[in-house]
Amino acid sequence: MSVVTRIAMVTGAGSGVGRATAITLAREGFSVVLVGRRPEPLHETVAEIGASGPAFLVVPADLGKPEAVRAVFEQTKERFGHLDVLFNNAGTGAPSVPLEDLTYEQWRTVVDINLTGAFLCTQQAFKLMKSQTPHGGRIINNGSISATTPRPNSAPYTATKHAITGLTKSTALDGRPFDIACGQIDIGNAGTPMTARMAEGVPQANGSLAVEPTIDANHIARAVAYMAGLPLDANVLTMTVMATQMPFVGRG
Repeated sequence: MSVVTRIAMVTGAGSGVGRATAITLAREGFSVVLVGRRPEPLHETVAEIGASGPAFLVVPADLGKPEAVRAVFEQTKERFGHLDVLFNNAGTGAPSVPLEDLTYEQWRTVVDINLTGAFLCTQQAFKLMKSQTPHGGRIINNGSISATTPRPNSAPYTATKHAITGLTKSTALDGRPFDIACGQIDIGNAGTPMTARMAEGVPQANGSLAVEPTIDANHIARAVAYMAGLPLDANVLTMTVMATQMPFVGRG
């Protein structure tokens, strides 16, 4: 009896949480589709997976463009025939400036990547997961703790992450008849290039600056791998993984 290889797609796989998760899923036996804007970081992730790892597919793409997302899923279907897990991880932020000083272009960039990209990938995953035999699969969204609690001067990022929670719940509901599970991981201060500035101090709600602790991105990757490994009759709808000492719970 042949064993069907599990296939996972990770967006934003060239760095940070995406890279750590792609590597962890590969070590768990998944063949991984690595998606990101630039090919070089994706190939660096592949090099870390190593030649002895499972099969992989590198697909550079701008996930804010429908035609690019369709091409990603067409290549995935052509190469592997099915998809078991999609990790909607790609994301970006805008400059930390007063809301009224943000440009339309800065707003639009964050919305295109964080929200529209996740929606377009979810849409194509639905089409593939509904049509494959057996049907079904799992979608995991990177929500961030900003999906519940904003930082100062973060309107575009916070708005998109709040919206991801709505997308997660709608996806979980609409996926039920087709055995498509959807959950969300909310991350607090994973140690990535995006959070390096926290070592110098970041603005707090009371106007002060404070150094904030971070945690190894591999902790997040293991949590995603746990969610990805569940049978489709079980789902983690929401999970928060955060630095214990960060000023998030309560009043700081």
